[in-house]
Amino acid sequence: MKTSVIGYPRIGTLRELKFASEKYFRKEITSVELLDTAKSLREIHWNTQKNSGIDFISSNDFSFYDMTLDTAVLFNIIPNRYRKLNLSDLDTYFAMARGFQDNSGDVKALAMKKWFNTNYHYIVPEVEDDTEIKLVGNKLFDEYNEAKSLGIETKPVVIGPYTLLKLCRFTGNKPCADFVDAVINAYKDLVTKCEENGVKWLQVDEPSLVKDMTSDDLALFNKIYDEILSTKQNCKILLQTYFGDVRDVYADLINKPFDGIGLDFIEGKETYNLVNKFGFPSDKVLFAGLVNGKNIWKNHYEKTLETLNDLKNKGINTVLSTSCSLLHVPYTLKHETKLDAKYLSHFSFAEEKLVELSELKLLADLSDYANEEIYKNNKKLFTEQRDCFNQAVHDRLSSVTDKDYTRLPARIERQKLQKIELNLPLFPTTTIGSFPQTKEVKVNRSAFKKGEISKKEYVDFNKKKIAECVKFQEEIGLDVLVHGEYERNDMVEYFGEALGGFLFTEKAWVQSYGTRCVKPPIIWGDVYREKPITVDWSVYAQSLTNKIMKGMLTGPVTILNWSFPREDISIKDSISQIALAIRDEVLDLEKNGIKIIQIDEAALREKLPLRKSDWQKEYLDFAIPAFRLTHSGVKADTQIHTHMCYSEFTDIIPAIDDMDADVITFEASRSDLQILTSLKEHNFETEVGPGVYDIHSPRVPSVEEIVNALHLMLNKIDKENLWVNPDCGLKTRGIPETEKSLKNMVEAAKIIRKEVK
Repeated sequence: MKTSVIGYPRIGTLRELKFASEKYFRKEITSVELLDTAKSLREIHWNTQKNSGIDFISSNDFSFYDMTLDTAVLFNIIPNRYRKLNLSDLDTYFAMARGFQDNSGDVKALAMKKWFNTNYHYIVPEVEDDTEIKLVGNKLFDEYNEAKSLGIETKPVVIGPYTLLKLCRFTGNKPCADFVDAVINAYKDLVTKCEENGVKWLQVDEPSLVKDMTSDDLALFNKIYDEILSTKQNCKILLQTYFGDVRDVYADLINKPFDGIGLDFIEGKETYNLVNKFGFPSDKVLFAGLVNGKNIWKNHYEKTLETLNDLKNKGINTVLSTSCSLLHVPYTLKHETKLDAKYLSHFSFAEEKLVELSELKLLADLSDYANEEIYKNNKKLFTEQRDCFNQAVHDRLSSVTDKDYTRLPARIERQKLQKIELNLPLFPTTTIGSFPQTKEVKVNRSAFKKGEISKKEYVDFNKKKIAECVKFQEEIGLDVLVHGEYERNDMVEYFGEALGGFLFTEKAWVQSYGTRCVKPPIIWGDVYREKPITVDWSVYAQSLTNKIMKGMLTGPVTILNWSFPREDISIKDSISQIALAIRDEVLDLEKNGIKIIQIDEAALREKLPLRKSDWQKEYLDFAIPAFRLTHSGVKADTQIHTHMCYSEFTDIIPAIDDMDADVITFEASRSDLQILTSLKEHNFETEVGPGVYDIHSPRVPSVEEIVNALHLMLNKIDKENLWVNPDCGLKTRGIPETEKSLKNMVEAAKIIRKEVK
């Protein structure tokens, strides 16, 4: 049996790529130095896989920012506004990802959205009417040949044509259909060039095939691949899918002249049934995704080998593969020195998954593997009792009744009371929560964790920063203030540290987008609140001002979705446990005089099933009530906010409204406020703060730009319901750009108030 890895992490075990990229952005290193860092990382990653005995190693899975953006550049999908900057190829690429602003030009970044049902973000390719889609880039071939020069044969990876068309945004008058032929020809040229470069296998990623497909979608898929595959000669084509099953297109897939088909056996609920029902052709290779690329729990060898044996008995030529790219898990357990071995023995990061692939390969080739030590050790791991049960948590959850999910009085009545109680002006201004996390802030937190400073020194420093933050907000005239969140390492990890049932890593970094990396906590056991989390900080901040101080929390759905979840209980049970813990914090904030409480659900959409038929039963029916459970116990005049980050919300607007928050803020600037139309169509009742500028870019929006955005908002949102705020928290931004942007935002709100009386 052979093994395959769909993709590998690229930021480096200690985030080397992140730090090098940020140095380049600050002009502290040259492009040559950045490129050298990237080359070094690629060599390490390829050799790590080679030394683990992986047979099919990917190339072109490396990216400075995002693989979808890489694919767009490969095929000349570069909007004119970025070309007009006359920058180098590398800087044009970064301008598309991050925006650009200096004396030579000022452009916003391309839109950014969640990558299917993950916490990774992709850059949305933008196709203009005059875009000439064609093969122009060499990255794929350069990296293939780079690996070959190291003695490593790889399978280059590229986003497939069907998925690319589905992910693109068509900004002009021409629809997607007008570009299909150009895309087909571009991929034909790609295959031809692969032939010329001696590429043996080309992996074409088509995750969009796991979503619901209409007859038009099927026709598009068939048209694309009937033409592309007709030109194939020596280069073998692997059609790779992940994040679900391909029930709508499986029959078509197996009848096309692909040399290999990659299927997800982890998240693909129907994958095994499809293979049983329709069979699998003897002239193709099945790349079976049986090692989980999205979670960090060890593979259950007994179950995996049962599936492999069954496929073997069916006469299917099988390659053992990861279920998706390992981009979604940390690099290695080697840097985890603080977690007890009893925990570590259950975990498998990217490097450990390579070992699992190698061991499973060995076992699968044996007629009697049951007596092998590696098999017996793995089996023992899954039969031993874990210390993860808490009776009190289960008792409390079982006592929850239907009325605990309903807040009274109805929102329209609450909003009237809140207008009186809070006495805010039209178009109230606020931020999402965090302020820039400077080097000194990070040093203070790190020193405290290492025991180098006392708790008093740590707290005093943070109080000083909070006081500075409050003073600045008052000076520029923000209406609803925040404390800046200087105590937080991460919006999920920070809360997890005060909750029972969580474990934390030291260096288990995972890329979220570009240079943004997170360390997701691990949900080990039943969850409960051990102690108040934010109360002291919020109360202190409120004592510094007569203005309203907003309490800041992370919601249960986001805490779960941005953690590595348990696999021994349901997602519903985990979310419900976390909801009760956050409910305790909400009620404590209210009891201590905090009148506005924001419960962030940045990741609400992430675990939404990719097929609409599963949305309600498998997610929304319990995720939305879980949020309501967090705030249903507060008084009518306490205002509940929530916030949602980069994602596609237009298709779940009714569900969002059903969260029964009083105010919602969300990303809108990068998507040109497209969500506003959906809000109006659905008669959205919640007060709304669409982001007026993009915080994931260093550029500073002008007053005029924000005023224009607010004018557009007022066409779709009633003036009584519109809030003014940035897209997201300001943690990753520098102080100068943050201060300038917020001043411009407040000034824009003042202008609009004068216009609209």
